[in-house]
Amino acid sequence: MESDPISPIGVFDSGVGGLSILRALRAELPAERFVYLADSGFAPYGEREDSFVVERARAIAQRLLEEHAIKALVIACNTATAAAVHLLREQLPGLPIVGVEPALKPALALTRTGRIGVLATRGTLASAKFAALHEGLKQRAEFVLQPCDGLADAIESHDARRIEELCALYIASMGRFGSEPGAIDTLVLGCTHYPFAQQHLRTVVGDAVRLVETGEPVARQTRRLLEAAGLLKAEGAGAVAYLSTGDIARLELSASRWL
Repeated sequence: MESDPISPIGVFDSGVGGLSILRALRAELPAERFVYLADSGFAPYGEREDSFVVERARAIAQRLLEEHAIKALVIACNTATAAAVHLLREQLPGLPIVGVEPALKPALALTRTGRIGVLATRGTLASAKFAALHEGLKQRAEFVLQPCDGLADAIESHDARRIEELCALYIASMGRFGSEPGAIDTLVLGCTHYPFAQQHLRTVVGDAVRLVETGEPVARQTRRLLEAAGLLKAEGAGAVAYLSTGDIARLELSASRWL
């Protein structure tokens, strides 16, 4: 599979959540062109079977290659990464592919109390990929894992009241937050949608708690892979094309609001 430095980078998510990753990618790689695909017609992924998510990831990767000749692919979704990144790398060995995972490792470097909260979809928390990540780190801190059914969907729908209700519900179920001994002092936003609920989460957990997302590490890894493959576009004006399998107007509204 041959690529050209001027070809775009494909980015996809089940919906608008991956815009948080796209935001970091554009900051890190301002000269690059991106094609962002929101698979809103098949969302949410987080409460679906792995086989469904794998099939969608394959279809999207194929579409982006055939229609847009992408030079790299960023899976801007924790659930899709956990279910499909290893299969896509096997099937598309010539394509640089970057996935995302909940930022447990960066959170370890930040915590002082040794208690870290993790908000994620049920699919992410149940995945073998997350289990392996957690297993390798759980001796170094206590991770309080919280599945957040419905939160990504509420963010997708711009339902502020529902976002506020769910953030309060899930944070309350995790225990005490703060900088005191025994409290959760670091909160991992383990779904790419959740950074867009930061305002509501901050109100509930307070200013002493660190919120950790994954956009910047993903952007740096994308740069490293492009440089290694000789595909980095260092000059020129960047651009983004938006695609959706659902409501394109909702995606464009979200992009204008958050980017």
